[in-house]
Amino acid sequence: MKILHTSDWHLGRTLHGEDLHEHQAAFHDWLVDLVREREVDVVVIPGDVYDRAVPPIPAVRLLGRTLSRLAETATVVLTPGNHDSADRLGFGRELMRAGVHLLTDTPGLDHPVSVEDEHGEVLFFGLPYLEPDTARHRLVAEGEEPLGRSHEAVTRAALDRVRERAAEHPGARTVVLAHTFVSGSESSESERDLSVGGVDSVPAPVLAGFDYVALGHLHGCQDLTRSVGTPARYSGSPLAFSFSEKDHRKSVLLVELGAPGEVGVERIGTPVPRRLTALRGDLESLLAQSGAHGDDWVKATVTDSARPAHLQERLRAAFPHLLLTSYEPEGREAGEAAPEVRREADPLEVMDEFLGYVTGGEPSAREHEVMDEAYTTVRSRGQEAS
Repeated sequence: MKILHTSDWHLGRTLHGEDLHEHQAAFHDWLVDLVREREVDVVVIPGDVYDRAVPPIPAVRLLGRTLSRLAETATVVLTPGNHDSADRLGFGRELMRAGVHLLTDTPGLDHPVSVEDEHGEVLFFGLPYLEPDTARHRLVAEGEEPLGRSHEAVTRAALDRVRERAAEHPGARTVVLAHTFVSGSESSESERDLSVGGVDSVPAPVLAGFDYVALGHLHGCQDLTRSVGTPARYSGSPLAFSFSEKDHRKSVLLVELGAPGEVGVERIGTPVPRRLTALRGDLESLLAQSGAHGDDWVKATVTDSARPAHLQERLRAAFPHLLLTSYEPEGREAGEAAPEVRREADPLEVMDEFLGYVTGGEPSAREHEVMDEAYTTVRSRGQEAS
């Protein structure tokens, strides 16, 4: 059986104000073609399909089209992540066309999707994102004490129920979709914190005992097989959503499930719509790199001792896809506070000090003259008004 593992699509997301819908749609076209070409049997998507609980309409339409196209050749199993609304994502799941399974119900997480191949039955269990404050009540019988208030407690209880149900199918292979942060994994800046009461991770061994664990939440592709003790991986997101992901090799995972105990995984790189590049240095050295990075999404950190004139305009002309600019003059300590304003200080002196703080250099005679003129004008108008 061929299983395509992809997650963390974050449909509707922007990158520092840049609309990613076009790039996400291009990835979906590529994904549908890949599923057809590689004759994939099942596509699993463990969470963060949308970027927020109430997604924009174009994102909803894109998901609808993609699920319909994937279901023409494969079975699709999807669970919600912490960015999704399980209720909204799962709306109409009972009416879904054959081949699309939205596993969004926490109490029903031990009801698997069953798919047959030449080696027998494969059970796909989906764990929706388990918010401890809610799941600790839903995962116990009525009248029982709620579970501990941690991701480990609710995940352990959920997987115990999964194992009990799997034991009712002797010889069946099991695949679990889980959206969580596993201890020892590497995170990036663009993932929403899962911490609740300081307990935000699940120990790797909790996930052991299955034929394959398809993980979602972290945006970097990672193999946790050694720490979990059973084949377990994050596919990562198909696109980069922050500059902390600029060095990621974005991918999907093609899992080949053979007879019990036989699992192979192929990592397939996804299309890169535009590279993310972080540049640091004085303005002239940055501008000199426009030939190599003019088509990239750029984060520019300028380090000139004095703030260059028309900084943003000059960077924008060299880098049309500039997303972030910061000015960090060499020699100034990070987080250095602005000058303190004293009640008895002369207003022009305060203005000179602040301009020097912002630019990293003493105001020129002309700059001082402009501020003097502005201050005099404001003072005179205030006196006229009174």
